[in-house]
Amino acid sequence: MTKADLINIVAKRLDITQVQSGIIVEAALKSIVSALQNGEEVEIRGFGSFRFRNRAPRKGRNPKTGEKVDVPPKKIPYFKMGKELKALLNVAAAVAAPETPAES
Repeated sequence: MTKADLINIVAKRLDITQVQSGIIVEAALKSIVSALQNGEEVEIRGFGSFRFRNRAPRKGRNPKTGEKVDVPPKKIPYFKMGKELKALLNVAAAVAAPETPAES
């Protein structure tokens, strides 16, 4: 799904124009990005949360020259799926997966 697809879905569901829907979707995404830039975690109940993991400093290697370089510590954002979403996806996966017969 692309942002354009999401805008179309919101426009149809709310019975508004795509321009209005685009403003809503853009505002929601900008709010999430802004919170992450401020170091805040974002939690959307029933969907999941955006959190940070800290990466320790390490020794890296420049692939072009082979020279060793220091890579500084940094925060890496990641998405953690919520329980409800995980349950929905696991049910869908169980329905789609063919059952294997039990061995005797």
